[in-house]
Amino acid sequence: MFAPENYLAATRGWQAESHGMTGTISVIMHDALMLYTLHASCRLPATLTSMKKLPALLVQALTVAMLAASPAHAAQPSSKKKPIAKSRSTKVKLGQKAHSKSKTAPSASAPEFANFTQWQAVDGFIEEMCRDHGFERDALRNLFGQIHYLDSVVKLINPPPVGTVKNWTAYRARFIEPRRLNAGTKFWNRYATELERAQQEFGVPIEIIVGVLGVETMYGQAAGKYRVLDSLTTLAFAYPETPNREPRMAYFRNELKQALLLARESNVDPLSLNGSFAGAIGWPQFMPGSIRRYAVDFDGDGKIDLRNSAVDAIGSIASFLSQHGWQRDQPLVFPVQVTPGMPWPSLIGKSLEAKFSRDELRLAGVMVPDDVPVSHPYGLFDLEDGSHPTRYLLGTQNFFAITHYNRSYYYAMAVIELGQAIGRQRMR
Repeated sequence: MFAPENYLAATRGWQAESHGMTGTISVIMHDALMLYTLHASCRLPATLTSMKKLPALLVQALTVAMLAASPAHAAQPSSKKKPIAKSRSTKVKLGQKAHSKSKTAPSASAPEFANFTQWQAVDGFIEEMCRDHGFERDALRNLFGQIHYLDSVVKLINPPPVGTVKNWTAYRARFIEPRRLNAGTKFWNRYATELERAQQEFGVPIEIIVGVLGVETMYGQAAGKYRVLDSLTTLAFAYPETPNREPRMAYFRNELKQALLLARESNVDPLSLNGSFAGAIGWPQFMPGSIRRYAVDFDGDGKIDLRNSAVDAIGSIASFLSQHGWQRDQPLVFPVQVTPGMPWPSLIGKSLEAKFSRDELRLAGVMVPDDVPVSHPYGLFDLEDGSHPTRYLLGTQNFFAITHYNRSYYYAMAVIELGQAIGRQRMR
């Protein structure tokens, strides 16, 4: 037997559960309209008791709607509202509303837009750029009014959870793989002349330049689509709560300044600069400050363009490494073993430079093979490898020059091994 009351109860339950006050109005209107529809379709006799409910239901819907529109009712949150998910940087507070300058940054769960012109720290930055670098205040305020706060950038910049196990084998497999090897071989073949010229001029081997470009952007294929000013402004003023928050904010604030200066010098719209979530730009993923200090016009067209010129990228990488201590014809790394119970752990990760002699390393318990040249200083570093034994290696100054590009032993080793693998593939 068809029962209208049962049908109404079954179909309206999901509305009230999922839509709060709006759902309540919808339920009442739903009941009234359903009764009318059933009657009109002759599926409900006109004399059925339920039809008497129709006027009362309509009045009830209007009453609830009026209550929902009142300020007093609108201020009450729905008890069915789902909680907003919080990011790992929950200690970062929300910025104040417009028309009052905020002393704090928004949390990572805030919408991806913030009126940065209302932030005291940003206002101070604008004053600094006007005072020290001759920018116009109104122009900068207009620019920052168009910049977005990026929640995704805050989440990506957060360090991995405590206890995350490092795995060299897995890390290496991300880069030493067929697509990247094939792309690197094609790149090397296409730009062989320019790569050779960079090697001769700066002393940096071709395989290292090719390795850097492969790890960074797969030869320009993944240069990043974030607006650089969005990323840098977010990180300069809304960096997540971490132990190194203050120095990192200072770093990104400086890179924001460098980006504005770079755009002015290059005569480009600063909002047109795209890059990685951390603000790195172009084929080699240089930060704005590195572009201004180390990039070169290697194709000779009168301008430096790391976004569109692979040749400028080749020369700029070689220039960067050369200015960070690269030594022509020096070796890179040597695998070693260590002796348990000796003081060698105190030598790992102290600085991004090679400063220990072969004899000093041996006295600390590092088993250095005799074929390791005595003429070079070395640094000891390790590569944790998941459930496999940790690997230990000695790096020369050339190895540590690569770590100035990215402060990671894993990164430097991936660059070296990718370049070497591409070189071998070309010789087949």
